[in-house]
Amino acid sequence: MAKLIAVVDDESSILALVKASLVPEGFNVEGFGRAEELFRFLDTSSPDAIILDIMMPEMDGFEACRALRAHQRTASIPILFLSAKDDVIDKIVGLEIGADDYLTKPFHPRELAARVRALVRRTKLSEDSPLRRVGSLELDYGTMEARCLDQKLDLTATEFRLLSILCEHPGAVFSRGQLLDHLWEDTRIVTDRTIDAHIVRIRRKLGQCASLLRTMRGAGYKIEA
Repeated sequence: MAKLIAVVDDESSILALVKASLVPEGFNVEGFGRAEELFRFLDTSSPDAIILDIMMPEMDGFEACRALRAHQRTASIPILFLSAKDDVIDKIVGLEIGADDYLTKPFHPRELAARVRALVRRTKLSEDSPLRRVGSLELDYGTMEARCLDQKLDLTATEFRLLSILCEHPGAVFSRGQLLDHLWEDTRIVTDRTIDAHIVRIRRKLGQCASLLRTMRGAGYKIEA
């Protein structure tokens, strides 16, 4: 079944270009000119990924991203910012508030398609994917879900990937630089602060399992039962 991608941009020409880039790659695309239109759509539909412009009237992309991450039903949907704002600080902010990727305009259609495929692939179901358990924390690589004491955690795709890196090697300390390399191997716009922001959100979401995620002062982070 074709994956559904929701796109929000107040420029009709960009919406048309995104559709022209993704539809030939086998995606279904729904376009919206305002973030408010997206949220009405989400009342009845659940896209496999969302592409957000930043500079939009009324609710901008940053506000929309925060709202998506704040609601349980949309918290885990992968988000890609597609914006003309190319300052490093804008990219860092976008990733820190919960986006999974950031691409600047103008963009190459094939690069956009490749990034969307990568986002969707990270959340693809796989029945034969193994489970990973560390103490009371369980990661299901098939459904990209994490549970603490059998309670599902509302992690974003990036948060799940970061947690899975740590859980693959319980007790091992990962520096911020190592985590950056694992998460954004081909992206140099992020900083140590980005990792810290994700860790803060993950620890808050872990609830009773938060004590498993430990900060090693001056060294990095580790998961240890």
